[in-house]
Amino acid sequence: MSLDRRHFLTFTAGGAAAASEPFATERAAAAPLSVLGIDALHLGVRAGSFEDQSSALQDAIDQAAGARVPLVLGPGVYRAGDLKLPSGAQIVGVRGATRLVLTQGPSLISATRVDAIGLTGLVLDGGNRPLPDGRGLVTFAGVRSLRITDCEIFAAGRHGIVLEGVQGEVTGSTIADAAGTAIFSRDAAGLLIARNVIRQPGNSGIQVWRSEAGDDGTLIVDNRIEGVLARSGGSRQNGNGVNVFRAANVVVQGNRIRNCAFSAVRGNAASNLQVIGNNCTASGEVALYAEFGFEGAVIANNVVDGAALGIAVTNFNQGGRFAVVQGNVIRNLTAKRPAGTDPDDGFGIGIGVEADSAVTGNVIEQAPSAGISIGYGQHLRDVTVTGNVVRMAGVGIAVSVAPGAGAAVIADNLIAGARNGAIVGMEWKKPVTGDLARDGAARFAQLAISGNRVR
Repeated sequence: MSLDRRHFLTFTAGGAAAASEPFATERAAAAPLSVLGIDALHLGVRAGSFEDQSSALQDAIDQAAGARVPLVLGPGVYRAGDLKLPSGAQIVGVRGATRLVLTQGPSLISATRVDAIGLTGLVLDGGNRPLPDGRGLVTFAGVRSLRITDCEIFAAGRHGIVLEGVQGEVTGSTIADAAGTAIFSRDAAGLLIARNVIRQPGNSGIQVWRSEAGDDGTLIVDNRIEGVLARSGGSRQNGNGVNVFRAANVVVQGNRIRNCAFSAVRGNAASNLQVIGNNCTASGEVALYAEFGFEGAVIANNVVDGAALGIAVTNFNQGGRFAVVQGNVIRNLTAKRPAGTDPDDGFGIGIGVEADSAVTGNVIEQAPSAGISIGYGQHLRDVTVTGNVVRMAGVGIAVSVAPGAGAAVIADNLIAGARNGAIVGMEWKKPVTGDLARDGAARFAQLAISGNRVR
């Protein structure tokens, strides 16, 4: 059946006429799908068929997109694969009832260098069929004005959604049981990832990467991420709720992140990263991480409950510097690291920082090793630690006094119940001073310690 815009308007006019009749509200549930677009049934696509409908669906997608109207799929199961969206393609389903099941191809749905495409109200089922490296059940590259909303993506044999150089948004959707990453973006061109639910991804929840370090600006807002595994091993790119790599100016805000194998949020060489107002529980390693060659990070107003290390701002030896760590609540740190991580790395620490940073207004409780750790060996420069509350820690505040360590100000903090000293000088992992909060730090010209309350 051929389709043009006049044909589409005939369908919609019929729907509008029905709505104008008496008792239209009572009939709304039975309104034809054509009020939303062109019903795929009229283009030869049948729900529930045991046959592969890839060819019929592709023809329907092409015709609807050519007429610039949405293609509407009614309730039921559609078996297909390797569907390609042209510019203007919009596929609309009945939320929770329209299911596309992968039968063939490197992706169920893909598009390359197109504009104004969208998926709404679809259940996309990968059936755990293996996908090639780098592919998702949904794969889009070079797309402008993308909208994926109110969809459910299950059992992807590699990644759930893969976006390469994409501008648009993924919102209000559920991605569960992906073998790799739930949502993977590389070289975004203006992307919003918001209000999604991500469950049990095999390696990572959301990855925002760039091929080379540079501006990205992706917004990762108000998502729920839980049960992140690390099936491929390692502790950097895998096992993280949100992983930002080389991507500058990314905002990670208001997310609920629970039970990640390693980190809730991990920024690697991610400059101007903002990690704000997230609730992070049961992280296996460092809950919130800014590491390697970044310049600029704001980690503020987050809740961390349960991790080997609450917040780490580190790798000054590789250019990691310039941060604010403010207003965070951190508690219940563990005295061990998960398998697969470097056993020589720190654990049981609330906040660790190294260079050009301000740590202020945080509240830390139950940190077996140290509430706050400042510097490591000679890797310390220009850090202020002021106005924090540290309770029930091994050491309240540990500060490097190793040869070559730079300046730090430790002032006006309240430290209670520190078993091994309120403020202690360290050479790498070894304590080498008494309690500097009581004895003073006159012999360390690089340190200014004042006004701290110890009890």
